[in-house]
Amino acid sequence: MKAIQKTAKDFPVVCVGGSAGGLEAYTRLLKKLPDNMGVAIVIVNHLRTVATQLHEILPRYTGMPVELITEKLDIKPNHVFIIPEKRDLHILEGEFRLKPISKPWGWPDVITVFMKSMINNWDGKLIAVIVSGYDSDGSDALCGIKEAGGITIAQKPETASQPDMPESAIASGCIDFILSPEGIAKEIVRIAKVDKGQ
Repeated sequence: MKAIQKTAKDFPVVCVGGSAGGLEAYTRLLKKLPDNMGVAIVIVNHLRTVATQLHEILPRYTGMPVELITEKLDIKPNHVFIIPEKRDLHILEGEFRLKPISKPWGWPDVITVFMKSMINNWDGKLIAVIVSGYDSDGSDALCGIKEAGGITIAQKPETASQPDMPESAIASGCIDFILSPEGIAKEIVRIAKVDKGQ
């Protein structure tokens, strides 16, 4: 029984972390992704006080269902999942878990928190993507993603409206690819095909 459960939860998860300027990156990325790749896309966007509207905006750019994450929501392939504001996001037993944000002041570290949870609790391939945003959230988890056999991608800084986060990711020394949002989409498609053995 356990083996069946594991097989069901070994598809790739793509964590896309961003903040300021992230919306443009998310839309450019999603427009180029097919709806049936067999991967889950998790968008971890910094929002401390304002309610997120990404689950209302992004369905215009993808045929995949776009869901705002709720406690114990099942992770499924061919879906786009959005972190709610003022929450840390974790994965446990194939489900999302939400906790109050652990760093309510200063720059958030919600991307780092989620990526570290993926490293510890997900059996499938991990793909970490850092796009436009302020500060350096996500950078501290990138080497761990690589050590776990995952792939790390940063948005090419000159294509980001706010290059801080991609530049910090690149400075970590643990980035595999530096690409435009369209290039990131192409790489995710390639990784998904390899994962399926195509």
